[in-house]
Amino acid sequence: MVDKPSALSVLIVEDDPAVRLGCEQALALEGIATRGLASAEAALKEVGAGFRGVVVSDIRLPGIDGMALLRELKTRDAALPVLLITGHGDVALAVQAMKDGAYDFLEKPFSPERLVEVARRALEQRRLALEVEELRGRLVGRDIIGVSSAIDRLRRLIADVADTSANVLIHGETGTGKELVARCLHDASTRQGKHFVAINCGGLPENLFESEIFGHEAGAFTGASKRRVGKIEHAAGGTLFLDEIESMPMAMQIKLLRVLQERTLERLGSNALIPIDTRVVAATKADLKELGEQGRFRTDLYYRLNVVTLDLPPLRERREDVPILFEHFVIQAALRFEREAPPIEPSDLAALIAYPWPGNVRELRNLAERHVLGLGCRPGETLAEPVALPLSQSVEQFERALIAEALRRHEGNLSRASEALKIAKTTLFDKVKKYGL
Repeated sequence: MVDKPSALSVLIVEDDPAVRLGCEQALALEGIATRGLASAEAALKEVGAGFRGVVVSDIRLPGIDGMALLRELKTRDAALPVLLITGHGDVALAVQAMKDGAYDFLEKPFSPERLVEVARRALEQRRLALEVEELRGRLVGRDIIGVSSAIDRLRRLIADVADTSANVLIHGETGTGKELVARCLHDASTRQGKHFVAINCGGLPENLFESEIFGHEAGAFTGASKRRVGKIEHAAGGTLFLDEIESMPMAMQIKLLRVLQERTLERLGSNALIPIDTRVVAATKADLKELGEQGRFRTDLYYRLNVVTLDLPPLRERREDVPILFEHFVIQAALRFEREAPPIEPSDLAALIAYPWPGNVRELRNLAERHVLGLGCRPGETLAEPVALPLSQSVEQFERALIAEALRRHEGNLSRASEALKIAKTTLFDKVKKYGL
């Protein structure tokens, strides 16, 4: 959780040493952490997005003045409360400051009680804003399970781009969870509550493609007895997820490109333009740029879709996530099959971590279900032809995964983890540093 308000601080920006000291003392006497700086330039070196506190600045400063400081700080963090100190009679400046986003202003001379009162309110607002942001960050990607740095980066990227209208291209091998990521993008955006419409372009017959995606009017073709709303139109206000986009017929690629450019579509058999507000998230396991160079995918559509790219790491590159994922899938399967979740032997866990998982998370889920049904949990039985890795890389990934799992089970306690792994604590510490754990 975000710290209590007392952990936040007030940054005083004031070039008059006496006024600056008076403000610091007034706040400190009330138990409010504070620090003073003599210039806006010094403040800009310390305050960025997520600053844990509020800023109180005089308007009249040498160099960059308080108004310019306010505008720059609000650019960096629109939610940051900035209080401005105005001179007697600077009413016009105070009004402009509020228009520019100032939280409040203090007119000289002001009492210590007035400063403390306004600072407390600003700190409480800041605390709540930071707490909401942290909780939102925890919710974004909450279904994307893992402790690896790759998954942590993925969650941060989802949080950064979820609440924008930018089209997203998700790239990853089969079974890495591309639709799950698309749903997380949808759920973390303002489009949550609207339709999330998923289409597998590879599983749709070409003769039905246009009608299915763009819709048709009654009588548009033989058998079209009534109007049909297409998937794009059905996803209005929400998200359209196009899986295996590389399988989309070329003629449909042209029509989709036009929809993305014009933000309108025409149903088959109609000349009427329908406005569209739909975010498109596409997914592929192929290299679309390479396909474009080969003439097998439209390059202009690739660039239109590729505003933001999310690369999903294969499971073999984040083996430390295998134990926690397997445990999660076992619990899910046990609930679905109404059975007890059976324990897993250490030797079986070691085999899971060592296996290269050519089928990725999908294969791991399948194995967890087999384990719950009593059919064993040794990998390699669901998919053959594992991806070969150099021995040194396999050993390092295996060791890193075992250490990560031990740390997880013992809540980060190095002493207990070293005992479980039967290695010296100093050795474990060195390996934790080596693997960035």
